[in-house]
Amino acid sequence: MGSQGTAEVNFGVHPGATHATIAVTGQATIASGSLVEAWIRPVASADHSEDEHMVENLRVIARDIIAGTGFTIHVTEGPDNGESKPWGRWTLAWVWN
Repeated sequence: MGSQGTAEVNFGVHPGATHATIAVTGQATIASGSLVEAWIRPVASADHSEDEHMVENLRVIARDIIAGTGFTIHVTEGPDNGESKPWGRWTLAWVWN
């Protein structure tokens, strides 16, 4: 395994946004062909409870790998979010190999 860790993405104050990103850097041995995965980690943030992390409809994708540097995690509102947008800070976990 290459590395693993956690991060926090911030959609901003209410009413929020439809897309937020966080750059993960310091990954000196990551290669352009590395497999990267990220997901919502059900751990409370400053804005949302552990339970909210479990039920919020968010889509998480890790992409934009830069060899020897890192990657970017993109989080967007999931389908059928209705009228509300995600807001505040959400806890993420990631791994690559």
